[in-house]
Amino acid sequence: MNPLDNATHAALTGPHAHFAESKGNALRYPPDMSPFTALPSDPTDTDWQDLATLSPHAVVTGHTPPPGWQVTTRLPLLQFVAPDLKTAPEPEAVVLTAADVPEMIALADLTKPGPFLPRTIEMGTYLGVRREGRLVAMAGERLHVPGYTEISAVCTHPDARGQALGTRLLLAVADGIRARGETPFLHVLASNTGAVRLYERLGFEQRLSTEFLVLDHDGRR
Repeated sequence: MNPLDNATHAALTGPHAHFAESKGNALRYPPDMSPFTALPSDPTDTDWQDLATLSPHAVVTGHTPPPGWQVTTRLPLLQFVAPDLKTAPEPEAVVLTAADVPEMIALADLTKPGPFLPRTIEMGTYLGVRREGRLVAMAGERLHVPGYTEISAVCTHPDARGQALGTRLLLAVADGIRARGETPFLHVLASNTGAVRLYERLGFEQRLSTEFLVLDHDGRR
């Protein structure tokens, strides 16, 4: 089985195991780091019960929940990998640190690239571009899976669009991943056709079509 088939579980039982909070076989990231939860690829009823105890509000991919769980959000999700991506460092990029988190959260809240929380920066290296001291673009690493690292939080402030900053930072993050001998991958909503076309044009290849599910146990919100 390819670890990307159940990437969050592979991360929380592998390179990100030191972040994992667990109940039996159910896993999650700290809530102030990531909303993602994980189960084995073929979870038992006990695994689902443990997840309900650990995180009654759960975010999973690739699983069909049993009775007792309410699906509050269901979004088609595509997974792309780039084994032969032509990466490049970005001269304008700076490595972002914990001191930059308030600006990173503000940029993510404005542009909606996906969840970015106070401790998300701990998941990997994040690069940014500043103009006149202001953070105007960023991209970074999220899930670390054996042999692979996910690129995430690729976003650009509306005032700085049209300069390919997001693409340049994506390729710079990928350059660091490739330097470690790993393969970049990413997830994108199937509805985001513009991003899908961009990733395909850059050289990403679709390997998986799945669903992003937000669940509540017993309808709790």
